[in-house]
Formats: sequence, C-alpha cells, structure tokens
Amino acid sequence: MSFALVTGASSGLGKEFAYLLAEKGHNVVLVSRSEDKLLEIKNDIQNKYKVKAIVIAMDLSVTNSAELLFEAIKKQKIFIDVLINNAGFGKFGNFLQYDAKTYEKMIFLNTVTITSLVRLFGNEMANKGKGKILNVSSTAAFQPLPHFSVYAATKSYVLSLSEAVHYEFRDSGVTVTALCPGPTATNFGVTAGTRGTKMFNPGGLMDAQVVAREGLKGLFKGDIVVVPGKFNKFLAFFARHLPVKIIMFIANRAIN
Repeated sequence: MSFALVTGASSGLGKEFAYLLAEKGHNVVLVSRSEDKLLEIKNDIQNKYKVKAIVIAMDLSVTNSAELLFEAIKKQKIFIDVLINNAGFGKFGNFLQYDAKTYEKMIFLNTVTITSLVRLFGNEMANKGKGKILNVSSTAAFQPLPHFSVYAATKSYVLSLSEAVHYEFRDSGVTVTALCPGPTATNFGVTAGTRGTKMFNPGGLMDAQVVAREGLKGLFKGDIVVVPGKFNKFLAFFARHLPVKIIMFIANRAIN
C-alpha cells in the first residue's frame, strides 16, 4: 500500500499538506512531536476522506531520527511514494543572540534530517521507479539574510540539494522539488520571534493552504523549484542577479 509522508504535520504548512493529499486520495503518514494534535488530524482526515492515516510522534531534530523514522515505516510494510520534508524552524535576531545548541538543533533538523530522509526514501523510490519528494525551503534561500543568518543558510542548502538531486534522479522515475515560500500565515513567525517586523506583518502573509496547494501542484508536475506568489517570484529572481551587498541591504530593510 502506498502512502504520502508529511513531516511537521501537526500545524501550519504540514497540516495543510496532509489534508490536501488526503483530499486527493492519498493515504498519509503524519509525523511531528505533537502526538495529540496528530491524532486529532488523523481522525478528522479518515472521517472526511476515507483514507488511511498513520501517526508517528517523533522529534526529527535529534541524532538518527531519520533512520528511526525509516525503520518505523518499514515495520508498517508500506511504501512511501510521496515524501514531504516540511519540518524545520528558524530564529530571528542578531547572530550572537542564540546559543550553539539552538543553532545545532536548527541545522540538524533543517539540513541533516532532510538529507537523510531524501537518501533513505529516495533510494526506495528509485528502486521502484516512481516517487515524488518535496523539500520545503524558503525565499530566504536565495540570498544571505541578516538577522536570519543561520536559517537562511540552511534553506539555501535545501534548495541546492533539491536542485542537484532532481538532476541526478532524472532517469529514475523520481522527482525532487524545492518549495520556496515567502512569509506565510503559520506558527513559524511565533517560534522564530519575528513579532513586530515588517516582513511578518499579518497583512502581508500568504495563506498556508494556498502555499501548500502551489507546492503540491509543482510537485506533481515535476517542477524543480516552486516559488508561490508573484511578489516572491520577483524577489527570488532579483536575489539571484543583483550583487550580494545590495540584496542584503534590501533584505535588512524589508525585515526591520
């Protein structure tokens, strides 16, 4: 039996991905630390869409978590044909504001775990000759971002990894897509500590369901990169073509 696996599925984009995939008829595996929230979503999805939902409560920011998740899936005797790597977090502020453990946890979750999950599940997909992988990056990936320095660096990694592996998988029947949303109406800003910043003004945030829908549309088309929203596409284009000093000046003004 085939399933779609969604990490960070208890809220925000992850929750939207789970519902949209279930609506399309996909069985889903829901992964996050919040078991109670996952169980609520599981019951709701199964009642609404008559698909099967499996809950795995797990912290993906700790060593070997990707391998443990893979083994848990293997025990279920199911095949993951859609992988949504959504779990991640950021911290807003001066680089020296946060301690090493915070950054280590962020880097591990945002890069190491995603890399391991793409390798583990991508290998199974390639062996079967089919599969779709969506890695959630960010418009922060397109330039260095003052006050979001480590987060932006991790998302740049996710974008680069996704583009390269997409190319490597080109004859395998497996596609890899990077979703690069701008500021979105989720709990990300609360966790990151962006209250009061221009960039995360509630009036300028994209709707999470719209972003998730755009991501899945690009995923099933086999797109390499998806940037939801015309303004975000505009910013991403210029971030890749303007000098870094100018981009960082603009980004700093936009945030603060």
